[in-house]
Amino acid sequence: MSANTHFSFKQFIVHQDQTAMKVTTDACIFGAYTLIDGTKKILDIGTGTGLVAMMLAQRTTAQIDAVEIENSAYNQAVTNIQESVFKEQINVFNTSIQLFSTRSEQQNQYDLIVSNPPFFHNHLKAKETTRNNSLHTDTLSFEDLIRSVLRLISSVGTFVILLPLHESSVFEELSIPEGLYPQKKLTIRHRKDTKILRIITTFGFTKTQTQEENLIIKNPDESYSLAFEMLLKDYYLIF
Repeated sequence: MSANTHFSFKQFIVHQDQTAMKVTTDACIFGAYTLIDGTKKILDIGTGTGLVAMMLAQRTTAQIDAVEIENSAYNQAVTNIQESVFKEQINVFNTSIQLFSTRSEQQNQYDLIVSNPPFFHNHLKAKETTRNNSLHTDTLSFEDLIRSVLRLISSVGTFVILLPLHESSVFEELSIPEGLYPQKKLTIRHRKDTKILRIITTFGFTKTQTQEENLIIKNPDESYSLAFEMLLKDYYLIF
């Protein structure tokens, strides 16, 4: 996706001129793929522009809370949501998930929690502080994320996370001892013969055989695959 100042979807527009992190294809896949059947209350951790929160709102009547620690991203998300048809459905909080999770009125409330978190543990830091905070785990470690999710999720809730391959394995190793088990995985590749771009893992409290799925974004001729088109057809203007 291009780094334009905004990105237009079928039912909403995402302005991204005030944020370090832009709309990405994998984030769009995340928003379209996450199951929302039967959910009544959803939490989006690290909402950024509000993209995933709005994508989920398009498919459900559930109340959605979105948490964003960066001031500029928070302001951008508020603007995007207030200008959308989902403004009564989504609340945005300008705080860390660590602090948010300590509020007693929020605990054990969410039957779905989603997160596209910071993940680059050992990469060289970018000069821009806001981009650093979006990419690195300094402000949100995986351990803190897991602890926060466990405080906030309902007893029958699910947690869905988008991560690169290595970080996905690390997160899984940390989550299983805490009773969060991988129930479903979607492996995302640009083309069939390319490396894994991201993995979307759905966690729950029931230990079960993990369902494995694959998504190829593009065909060999660089046209979008049918699976990708079907997934994003309710969002992308080109479909």
